[in-house]
Amino acid sequence: MKPQTILFDLDDTLIYCNKFFDMVIEQFADQMEAWFHGYGLSMDEVKKKQAEIDLGRVMAEGFSPEHFPRSFVDTYEHYANLTGRAKDPEEVARLAELGRSVYGHQIEPYPYMEETLEELRRHGHELRLYTGGDPAIQMRKVKEAGLERFFGDRIHVTRHKTSSFMDQLIRMCGLDRKATWMIGNSLRTDIVPALENGLHAIFMPAEREWSYNMVEVEVKPAGAYFTLPSLRLIPETIHSYISGACASNK
Repeated sequence: MKPQTILFDLDDTLIYCNKFFDMVIEQFADQMEAWFHGYGLSMDEVKKKQAEIDLGRVMAEGFSPEHFPRSFVDTYEHYANLTGRAKDPEEVARLAELGRSVYGHQIEPYPYMEETLEELRRHGHELRLYTGGDPAIQMRKVKEAGLERFFGDRIHVTRHKTSSFMDQLIRMCGLDRKATWMIGNSLRTDIVPALENGLHAIFMPAEREWSYNMVEVEVKPAGAYFTLPSLRLIPETIHSYISGACASNK
């Protein structure tokens, strides 16, 4: 069996991420309700506005650690202007601090993370980490999760995970597209770019998903395309596919 190159996404593929953002958003909504009590605000609408502002910045500028806390402040200012409630600099600072707190949570691996990576490595596959976000924040997560022993210097971080960037990465690293897999939870930034670049892909739906990641997959796969519910199914799925492909070529 020919060793494969396997690109793993990080957030909500190997370690939890979205649930921490959801927790902080709930704290933000609670604070907004306390401050704007009596102004007739719907907290569902407040959360919808925050998501709209945050998503707009990500779409325009890519991932930046300042986008999320800034979305809290912008939402607060939007409703202050809408209701006529006076803005308080201390409240603005408090919201910015709350938004930044999401980046300091303790790392929590997905079930079977280590076992899956160890089995793939043991079978001789080349493991690479391909993640979006701020390099300093993402590398902190890598270190705290103990992932360097699996990926070494094969860690790629970018603010824009696009099809063109993936193509550059493939060319720069000299990867064989027919023997390279992308594994991730984002249809937008993991799966669609992989399929557009002729890679195999494994979609790992997150337990809690962000609307940004959900798009229609309209690309016809050149190779394998699987949807799996657990990391522990990845080694067997890849090995079975490769074995079947090798048998059909004999």
